[in-house]
Amino acid sequence: MHDDRFYARLLRDGSLGFGESYMDGWWDAAALDVCLERLLRADIAAAIRSSWRFLALGLQARLSNMQSLRRAFGVADAHYGIGNDFYRAMLDRSTMAYTCGYWKDATTLEAAQEAKVDLICRKAGLRPGMRVLDMGCGWGSFARYAAEHYGVRVVGFCNSTEMVTLAAERCRGLEVEIKLQDYRQVTGTYDAVVAIGIMEHVGPKNYRSLMEAAHRSLTADGTFVLHTIGNNRSYAHADPWVHKYIFPDAVAPSLAQIGRSVEGLFVVEDLHNFGEYYAPTLVGWWRNFHEAWPRFRDAYGGDRFYRMWTYYLLGSAAISRARDSQLYQIVMTRAGRTQRVCRIS
Repeated sequence: MHDDRFYARLLRDGSLGFGESYMDGWWDAAALDVCLERLLRADIAAAIRSSWRFLALGLQARLSNMQSLRRAFGVADAHYGIGNDFYRAMLDRSTMAYTCGYWKDATTLEAAQEAKVDLICRKAGLRPGMRVLDMGCGWGSFARYAAEHYGVRVVGFCNSTEMVTLAAERCRGLEVEIKLQDYRQVTGTYDAVVAIGIMEHVGPKNYRSLMEAAHRSLTADGTFVLHTIGNNRSYAHADPWVHKYIFPDAVAPSLAQIGRSVEGLFVVEDLHNFGEYYAPTLVGWWRNFHEAWPRFRDAYGGDRFYRMWTYYLLGSAAISRARDSQLYQIVMTRAGRTQRVCRIS
C-alpha cells in the first residue's frame, strides 16, 4: 500500500475507486491476478457494491436503453477504436480472436483460438456452399476461418469502424462480406447463424432483440451458435470501473436472462461451459500486451494506461479463476426441426 487515502476512496467509490487507485499507483500486488482472485473468492465485492456510483449506474440502466441503436456505434468505437495496431499486438497472430480460446488440447494462444473457431464451425454443422451470418464479426476471425476451412459464404455485421476496416482487409479474396451495420439491421436468410462475443455488449434490454434478429435470419433447418461470457447472477449494468474505462454500457448475461431471451424462439440443444479457459486466454493477451508496450507507451499516455489495461486483463483472469463468471457456447435450433447431434467438444 503506497497511499493511505486508498481506504477512504474505496469506501466512497467502491469498485471504481479500487480500480482507479491501482491506475494511480496507490497500491500494488506482486501477482495482481492472484490477489484479485483471492478477494473475489472472499466476496469482498459484496461489501462495497452499494456505493453511490453503483446505485446511480443501476438507476440509469433501468430508466434508459444504454445500448440503443443510436448509441451503439459510439459505444463500440470507444473500446475497439483505440487502434488496430494495438489489438494486432495483443491478440494471437493467426485469428485475432478477442474471445475465450478453447484450450482442451492446445498449448499456445494461437492453437486455442483456432480450436475455438473450429469448434463453433462444427457445432454449427457447416458444409461447403452454406450461407452463414456472423453477428458482431469483430476482426473477421470466424468469417475468415469458416470460409477458408469449410467453404462457406459468410456475411459479417459489426458496428465498429476500425474492426470493419481490418476485417475486410483480412478476408479479402474469400467468400466473405463485411458490413458496418448493427445486429438490429441484419437482413437476409442464412443456413447458420453465429454470435460470438456480441451478447455481452447489447445490454439486458436488447437481449431479446438479438435473439429475434438471429431467429428471423435462420432457415427452418438452420443452427444458431451463441458464444458468450455469462454472469452467475443477473445484472442490469456493468461494474462501474469496467463501464467507465473498458466497455461502456456492457454487461454479460446470466443463464436466466439468456433463457428468457430465447423463450418461444429457439430450442436449446446443447450448453457447453468452458469458463476455465478464459484465464489462460487473458494471461496470453496480457503477455503480448506487456511485451509490445514499449511501442505504444507514448501514444497511449504512459504508465496509467498500462496499469489500467493490466488491471483489466489480469482482473478478468482472476474473475475466471474465481468462477465469478463463465463462458457459454449454446447451440440452438428452431422449434419443430429434427434434433441434430450437436454435443461436440
